[in-house]
Amino acid sequence: MQFKHLLTLCFFALTCLFVQPALAQNKIITGKVIDKKDNSPLIGVSVGATGGVGTLTNVDGTFRLSVPATVTSLNFSYIGYKPLILPLGAQTSFTVSLESSSTSLNEVVVIGYGTQRVRDATGSVASLSPKDFNKGVIATPDQLLQGRIAGVQVTPSSGEPGAGASINIRGAGSIRSGDGPLYVVDGVPLDNGGTSGGYGVGAGNSSARNPLAFINPSDIENISVLKDASSAAIYGARGANGVILITTKKGRSGQGVQFSSNFSVANTAKRYDVLGREDFLKAVASVGSNAGTVAQGGVDYGGNTDWQDQIFRQALSQNYNLGFGGASSTASYRASVGYDDQQGIVKNSALKRFNARINASKSFFKDALKFDLQSTYSNVKDQFAPITNNAGFNGSLIGAAIQLNPTAPVFDSQGRYFTISNPAYDANGFPIGNGFRNPVSLLNQIDDRDNINRFLNNLTATVRLFEGLSYKGNFGADISRGLRKTFYDPKVVGFTDQINIRDQNFPSPTGNGTAIYQYNEQTNLTTEHTLNYDKKWSDNSSLTVLAGYSYQTFKNYSRNEFGFGTSRPGVLVKDYDDFKTHLKYPVGDSSSYKLQSYFARVNYSYKDRYILTGTIRRDGSSRFGENHKYGNFPALAAKWRISNESFMPKGGFFDDLSLRLNYGKTGNQEIPSYASLPVRQINYNGNSNPQLYLENPDLKWQANTTYGAGLDFSIFNGRLTGTVDYFKKSISDLLFYQYNAQPAFSPYIYVNLPGNVINKGFEVGLNLAAVQNKGFTWDVSYNMTFIKNSVENFVGRNIITGNIDGQGLSGAYSQLIANGLPLFTFNVPNYSGLDADGFGIYPQGIDVSSVQGSPNPKFTASLTNSFTLKNWSLSFFLNAATGFQIYNNTANAFFYKGNLVSGRNVTKAIAETNENPLNSGEVSTRFLEKGDFLRLSNATIGYTFPLDGSVFKSLRMSFTGQNLFLITSYTGLDPEINTDKQRDNVASKGIDYTSYPKARIFTLGLNASF
Repeated sequence: MQFKHLLTLCFFALTCLFVQPALAQNKIITGKVIDKKDNSPLIGVSVGATGGVGTLTNVDGTFRLSVPATVTSLNFSYIGYKPLILPLGAQTSFTVSLESSSTSLNEVVVIGYGTQRVRDATGSVASLSPKDFNKGVIATPDQLLQGRIAGVQVTPSSGEPGAGASINIRGAGSIRSGDGPLYVVDGVPLDNGGTSGGYGVGAGNSSARNPLAFINPSDIENISVLKDASSAAIYGARGANGVILITTKKGRSGQGVQFSSNFSVANTAKRYDVLGREDFLKAVASVGSNAGTVAQGGVDYGGNTDWQDQIFRQALSQNYNLGFGGASSTASYRASVGYDDQQGIVKNSALKRFNARINASKSFFKDALKFDLQSTYSNVKDQFAPITNNAGFNGSLIGAAIQLNPTAPVFDSQGRYFTISNPAYDANGFPIGNGFRNPVSLLNQIDDRDNINRFLNNLTATVRLFEGLSYKGNFGADISRGLRKTFYDPKVVGFTDQINIRDQNFPSPTGNGTAIYQYNEQTNLTTEHTLNYDKKWSDNSSLTVLAGYSYQTFKNYSRNEFGFGTSRPGVLVKDYDDFKTHLKYPVGDSSSYKLQSYFARVNYSYKDRYILTGTIRRDGSSRFGENHKYGNFPALAAKWRISNESFMPKGGFFDDLSLRLNYGKTGNQEIPSYASLPVRQINYNGNSNPQLYLENPDLKWQANTTYGAGLDFSIFNGRLTGTVDYFKKSISDLLFYQYNAQPAFSPYIYVNLPGNVINKGFEVGLNLAAVQNKGFTWDVSYNMTFIKNSVENFVGRNIITGNIDGQGLSGAYSQLIANGLPLFTFNVPNYSGLDADGFGIYPQGIDVSSVQGSPNPKFTASLTNSFTLKNWSLSFFLNAATGFQIYNNTANAFFYKGNLVSGRNVTKAIAETNENPLNSGEVSTRFLEKGDFLRLSNATIGYTFPLDGSVFKSLRMSFTGQNLFLITSYTGLDPEINTDKQRDNVASKGIDYTSYPKARIFTLGLNASF
């Protein structure tokens, strides 16, 4: 605690130092370069003066340049914009507006440990600025780029606010979980672990939250994605699955105050088409069951309840952000606060977030010494509805709601939550049985919330040693503390089974009440030292050298505590200490690991025609076996700027034409911290001390090797720009949690499997300035990706995964990893319809599985159209994916005609079939569907008010719609879904099971600056 307070005081003192007024230096010119059309900052604008003095604008468009006293003007040039000459005079700070002459490739992108002009980039790097982000209600930064970048697939686990997402850059790359990219925020690499998922006590487990939920999207200035190994190799082992660099907004001269506010209304975009009261009773009668009243032995309880109406709602959300900043010739600062209050469309689900952030910099001794500080505090409060990923036939909230008898009322005649057990309640007033779960009871008698505080601080000192050579020292601290509290009321319906925790049984929630406290603490400390050398020659040749050392420590601590039996029978007090019985010892795990790295990068450009980049990183991880702690990860890339050759005609067809070639190797260490060691677990019965897995001193890095080639071009005076990339990524030495042949001390061991996971394909990105008139503009952006995934050299081994839940489906699975097949290939019996008697037809047999398809899209694309008409603007964004399948586990668990016999609901489509009620709902292609879709994801119309002499610098209002329409043949709620159905630590993909639905959202926004 004392350390935290000391760290806070140090940062506060440094902040006060940074934002103090600075004495102006002689002929130090500062400013910001913006787009004249929308005032967005321009990154990488060339700012030059006579005598060869020059610089480039930063990621927020700002620049700082020391010029001789004799200089009277500055030159500004940027591909796609008209050049500008700015007279200087006595003024030393400027805001410069450049007028677009075309739509172009981003001039400068953020890369590992620096920035680089796109024209000099040898690897595959994509960048987004705020004007490119998805608009509307955005809970986490990954939603800003969903569908926006070729080769980057973002699939949310559900539509819940703050839900996790799987992000694959150029395809899935691992047979186990942990194949997401590395996130780096203002230079600090994050630990990708999310907050705790819900602990199952009879209704399955909920998934972990998004690890980026603590970041306020409004604070983000730029997101860059390093897609290939040649660009990501500077991060070595942690860049195996690509790198996403997030840069936050910084202060600039004349920035002043910015305010934004949004108000949103959300509803379910689609619901399950289940039967209403009358149709349900008719369907029950059609299968030969008694549709009469309960008194007559039937299933009619006399009510008329739309259970989906009982759990869904119109959700209202609001968002407020306030930022202010400024800069002088030697200092800059920007501070911001933000508040989000997002309701979920499922009742009792919500996310509330408060953020405070400051970015500051201060230079001394004519820029010989500079300090930079980025400091973030975030408090996130989540409220969870009881929705889980493996609840079985009874279901969690959504599963219960879609299968419940619509004639059942919410409450019985005594005002208690209705239950169909006979008798429904015991003598003490507690519900009986697990066969029925009243959704309203689940909502109101299960209380599940968390509270997470996170601090992300980064302090950098840069020292200019001599001309061209500088040293940078960086210290980053990422500290998270979270507590999730879950309470089950003693009168909750449908939880009468005992709870088993490490081989010891404890009382059920129903009749007793249960409290679960999950405390999670994560600490990530980063120390880095780099030397940077930059040399330019008069013939447009240049040399940049980076050498560095990095050391990171990661500590994770979790503690789960359980309380049983409320102190007053039947009365829930939401306090852990109010429960009579507690676990003797908390359930939890503590772990830590360390990374030590040495790295270097050389970038040489000869006459702005031939560019060569070489990178090497040596990583050491405590996670691996004694014999393989370290791994070497090299990369080499080259670029030929063909358009600068003498044989290319000046003013010809191509304004710019470049060819890129790249090779690189990265590693993957996403395994438990002690996977190479013999780890034991103590159980509560006191009689066992099982070993979780055997030691493996030869456990080593999973390796990702990539090859690629790319073409960058600009034609029609920059009106059309584009990139075309070919890539091939091969993953070897696959990390795997393997079952041991018995007898052995442990049934499992972590190993490296032989074989390769291959991803190869093409990416295309195009930007077109279709119309560029004074009063009207039309810009078009399009990207598409073709990708093929396969497992090779994997002979003699088949791995199953993709658990399927539901009645009679215990142990069922749907996916196979095998040689010659795509990852997570669906492998289920073939179903070809119903015979004349209404029974399923399985041509190869009901127990014979065969390869059926892949959940990995073969083609993805997106299209953005942006228009301006004087002060009005309009944009709409569509995205699509084809060539993949989804397994509808929801339908497999609940939607077949036999459910009507037991008085459970089904969809209208099922009720209209000739299916025999005795037909079994086996895992098969009956529930395997095409996931192809086209979605209008985002549309925004805005108006910028003309201001003359107003207190406002700018004032804009906008109206945004999200998820406006979806074209798909998938019968579930949404094909962009990925319920976590892993098996034995092997990941799954493309399975839909009672997922939290996506919302259709409308947002009214206001942006103002003063």
